[in-house]
Amino acid sequence: VQLVESGGGLVQAGGSLRLSCAASGSTFDDYAIGWFRQAPGKEREGVSCISSSDGSTYYKNSVKGRFTISSDNAKNTVYLQMNSLKPEDTAVYYCKSGANWGQGTQVTVSS
Repeated sequence: VQLVESGGGLVQAGGSLRLSCAASGSTFDDYAIGWFRQAPGKEREGVSCISSSDGSTYYKNSVKGRFTISSDNAKNTVYLQMNSLKPEDTAVYYCKSGANWGQGTQVTVSS
């Protein structure tokens, strides 16, 4: 499966963005789909994930209440709605399914 992220950009603090992760070549099947991010000089970290089987979700503590992960199985797409963005959310955001990673999309939050 190939994963393609989109929706990143430059936004002011307090703003919102919605990231999309579209799968092609296959479906997400039984894998959980996760969003990760990597800021300059930092390790990649998990942000959120959603189970493709039962829709259960996980959020990193620092994004709880601000980010929402959802999926549209008909479109083979997973979304990450990001509200109340902070400068510390600035990073390249990646989606992952099984052993497959997308190419990443840049999110920059200005103060």
